[in-house]
Amino acid sequence: MVVQTPSPAAYKISGRGASQIAASIEAGIAHGSLAPGQALPPIRDLAAELSVNPNTVSAAYRLLRDRGAVETAGRRGTRVRTQPATAPRNLSFQIPPGAKDLVTGDPDRRLLPELVFPSSVSQRLHKDESILPELLKTARARLGADHVPTDDLLLTFGAGDAVDRALSAHLRPGDSVAVEDPGWGTVYRLLPAMNLTAVPVPIDAEGMTPEGLAAALKRGVRAVIITSRAQNPTGAAVSAARAKALRKVLAGHREVLLIEDDHGADLTRHHGLHTLAGSTELWAHIRSLSKAYGPDLRCAVVAADATTGGRMAGRLRLGAGWVSHLIQAQVQRLWTDETVEAQIIQAAGVYKERRDTLVAALAARGIEAFGTSGINVWIPVPEEAIVVSGLLAAGWAVAPGIWFRVDSPPGIRITIAYLDLADVEPLADAVAAVLSGTGPAGSV
Repeated sequence: MVVQTPSPAAYKISGRGASQIAASIEAGIAHGSLAPGQALPPIRDLAAELSVNPNTVSAAYRLLRDRGAVETAGRRGTRVRTQPATAPRNLSFQIPPGAKDLVTGDPDRRLLPELVFPSSVSQRLHKDESILPELLKTARARLGADHVPTDDLLLTFGAGDAVDRALSAHLRPGDSVAVEDPGWGTVYRLLPAMNLTAVPVPIDAEGMTPEGLAAALKRGVRAVIITSRAQNPTGAAVSAARAKALRKVLAGHREVLLIEDDHGADLTRHHGLHTLAGSTELWAHIRSLSKAYGPDLRCAVVAADATTGGRMAGRLRLGAGWVSHLIQAQVQRLWTDETVEAQIIQAAGVYKERRDTLVAALAARGIEAFGTSGINVWIPVPEEAIVVSGLLAAGWAVAPGIWFRVDSPPGIRITIAYLDLADVEPLADAVAAVLSGTGPAGSV
């Protein structure tokens, strides 16, 4: 069966069994031959073309739905999801030579500390403890200083892995999860892959709104994912007043799983943590090291209630087993080295200056922008495609808001990690020109 696609050559679905057909469609999605939102052939049509029973194609489509690759859209048939789980993790587009890359959400490599593995570390054996005793002590001190309960700690392979494991510990296929909107695109792709449903909750500069959370809880969500600081993509940070209001809402839903993502902790110390950990019976507080110390560490410290922590750690033991002690020793060194500490404080100051300077420059031109913390700035716009293409034509590559939102209004995300201060005024001028209709893309 030939499917019409935007690509020069139409994609041909193949296979005899349900698994083979599903794999063929997944390959088309992964390679971009089947575009997000594109309709798949009707079941009977594809079955006739492949000379298989319609039940075989139906089973293939069901597999793809369970994996989060496609969705059933009523009379519109089965379509590739807007953000399919089979898509590459780092959504992007071709950036022409000479354009400034403000799309990638990575930290500035120039501000990351050097990774030097201690020579004293020996090989860990299966019988050894999963967490180095010295790192366990350091982690308890750091999280405890922010009033996070630390009776049960474990390590995971980054924040995304921790979210995955926490959800798997309690939820079943078909359950719904309250998520920030706009929010972390990886979560939007993870949930359908787990056969879970995202319930979008509005946010503002202080984080998830209490009214939105209350509405989601009323709909019966089984879990809530909240970012404490450096929210991606808006830079929102949960204030003391907002935390109090959210705790009050959660108090009536003690059975709900609360996942608190504090991945930007070490780069946002000027925004104190107002933790929600313990607001419900089931909870997990995640502190990743990726943004401050480097994504390649693949490590996050997770504090959790005894049940959640036990299930997450138990499942880890049955799979990967443990986070390498080589990585753990590196984390311990980074968290206890005074020179590294000074470097991280300096990096946090650099990011803050870049972010605040851009927000101020945009405000001076009458443009509303959000960027309370972290390495991103969010700008509401009337039409994402026009603004993104207009800025790209002017030499600035930014991310379209559709990557990070469900029901919230359009916007663009600018990552300031590599934005030098000398670039701020020209960038602000370019944004203003595009929004006013005088830029390369014309009227918005």
